[in-house]
Amino acid sequence: MKNLLLLLLILVGFSCKQKEQESTETDFMQFVDPTIGNVGHILQPTRPTVQLPNQMTRMTPDRADYLDDQISSFPLNVISHRVAQAFFIKPIVGSVSAESWEKGLTWDHDLEINRPWYYKTELIEDEVSVEYTVGKKTGIFRFKFHSEQKANLLLGHYYNNGEYTVAEDNSISGVENFRNVKIYVYGELSGLSTIKNDGADKLVISALEGDAEPIEFKYATSFISKEQAQNNFQAELEGITFDELKNQGKLAWEKVINQIEVKGGTEAHKRSFYTALYRCYERMVNISEDGQYFSGFDNQIHQSTRPFYVDDWVWDTYLAHHPLRAILQPDVEADMLQSYVNMYEQSGWMPTFPVIYGDHSCMNGFHSTISFLDAYRKGIRNFDIQSAFEGMLKNAEEATMLPWRNGEKCELDDFYHEKGFFPALRPGEKETVALVHPFENRQAVAITLGHSYDDWALSQMAEELGKSQIQETFAKRASNYKNLWHPEQKLFLPKDENGKWINIDPKFDGGMGARAYYDENNGWTYRWQTQHDVNGLIDLFGGVEPFEAGLDQLFRESLGRSKYEFWSKLPDATGLVGQFSMGNEPSFHIPYLFNYTSSPWKTQKWTRFLIDTWFKDNVFGIPGDEDGGGMSAFVVFSAMGFYPVTPGIPEYTITSPLFKEITIYLENGNKFTVCAPGLSANKKYIQSAKFNGKTLDKPWFTHKELMNGGVLELEMGHLPNKKLWNLNKY
Repeated sequence: MKNLLLLLLILVGFSCKQKEQESTETDFMQFVDPTIGNVGHILQPTRPTVQLPNQMTRMTPDRADYLDDQISSFPLNVISHRVAQAFFIKPIVGSVSAESWEKGLTWDHDLEINRPWYYKTELIEDEVSVEYTVGKKTGIFRFKFHSEQKANLLLGHYYNNGEYTVAEDNSISGVENFRNVKIYVYGELSGLSTIKNDGADKLVISALEGDAEPIEFKYATSFISKEQAQNNFQAELEGITFDELKNQGKLAWEKVINQIEVKGGTEAHKRSFYTALYRCYERMVNISEDGQYFSGFDNQIHQSTRPFYVDDWVWDTYLAHHPLRAILQPDVEADMLQSYVNMYEQSGWMPTFPVIYGDHSCMNGFHSTISFLDAYRKGIRNFDIQSAFEGMLKNAEEATMLPWRNGEKCELDDFYHEKGFFPALRPGEKETVALVHPFENRQAVAITLGHSYDDWALSQMAEELGKSQIQETFAKRASNYKNLWHPEQKLFLPKDENGKWINIDPKFDGGMGARAYYDENNGWTYRWQTQHDVNGLIDLFGGVEPFEAGLDQLFRESLGRSKYEFWSKLPDATGLVGQFSMGNEPSFHIPYLFNYTSSPWKTQKWTRFLIDTWFKDNVFGIPGDEDGGGMSAFVVFSAMGFYPVTPGIPEYTITSPLFKEITIYLENGNKFTVCAPGLSANKKYIQSAKFNGKTLDKPWFTHKELMNGGVLELEMGHLPNKKLWNLNKY
């Protein structure tokens, strides 16, 4: 038997080595489908966004979701993910009237083509074909009118506060205002046409009678000036045809998508995986233009040869999105973190949700602190570390922790700094602090847990930088989460300002989204929100066995009411398995916590089940708000067979991958491979593991080991190996 096992292990190693030598021929772009997730389970759908990776110009048809059979218009740029878009164009046949501007354009689902760099649809009632392709700051629309009626294009604004001007050569310039931001456009038309104003902020572009040629509208946008918009046009589109720009876009996407090569697995798995990878390049976006950029953080134009990125919702992205980029594009991650530093220097605060117009006060926590620490410990240090630390510290000491608020601290923050927990109100008790958001409320437990992690990260960064006094102060604050642990109920529960427990139903109380105490999820989800101190949480449970039993029960615990009633208060908690919510970010690390118990095989069981159940390759294939890569990064990691449970600790914990082989071609010239040749639908359990030929005695490996290249070899079986990585062994 021992000889047979040895032979099997040798064959596994041989198989991995053989596959390393094979050349890559497959274009994995064929598996990217931007329509996956285009229907939200309850809340937001994904959009079939057309853009280049992490670039400024984004277009997606303006419609409710994939079920909506009418398109309102086509934006020239989505200037902030799910928040704002600028300038629109739409084809109209026949006579143009006031109603034409509001007319819906009926499309056929089966005739639409969605690619990351190219879009086409047929407007079947009006008999118009619409094509689109994209550059960094530019785009080209192509319209083909098939009917005998007069062909028109309407060019308007989304916010009714802009204007267009038409030059003698029929080139078009425009400006649109959104909050504190001016967006400029410059465009040129091909084909014979006439242009007239339909009000100060609207243009009607009409083809001459009998002209059957396609009309192309080439354009560029800018956040700096109309002259810069024209410069962007000349730099990218001068002498470039539609098909040439389309081919450039395809090549740009192939570069990032083909960076990860998979073998084996089902076509459905590949479609889900590579579409998730595409989503991870939706944000942040580079808004630098010719060595300068507009910053909404001080409303100034800045000179810099370094890219400036905006559009990041760090409450969503610190968990997996930033860590994934630290592997795939460490230099880009450094530029993005430097952008955060610039924002701090320009505004006086380290941002939380940096968008084009400044910091969008949203959600809670100062989680960029975690991303800074995570990058630093992974060797990504090409950002102003001292200024970054200054900003982290200022937020932690002087900023309010209240959700959906920016700026100076208030009396509730002072209470937290003194007492070590955020005080909650009892049910029915009237709010007394004016700064508290009337809908978002205090989120007292979520605030305490989230800032415990943030303060841990700050203490760890202080230690890295040799700032011992700061390290000691915030190391103590990192344990504040323990102040809300109820020893009998074994949950994190709220206390009032006198330190007395508030008796609540942790499954359901707290109003919409449980926001009086938690945030978007209930107490069963927030029971596990101590990623920075998993061992400390295990101690609170009373040891590994009750901790594991609690994890088991999470996936089995009844809602205690109908889904209808549950979702009436907790609509973000989708993708339910018991009380576990796959559809919201605070749950991502939870299935991996079994790796800290005597049963790591349960991590392998649950991650496979959750991916297969909730991330299908169809329009319903995202269980919650995807948030421009925030959720998709969980899919990419989990499908590859490892995950960063604690950003800030440069390690990854292991699970069962979806593919027999995954190879990441790293930018440093190395490659990292996960090899599981025996993998199948019913052989998902890891029997043994080696890293570069050395047996792994724990289900972890380091970021340094990954970036140095090598092979993680996994022997698979159809039943769990309950002795593998069992904590009772060590």
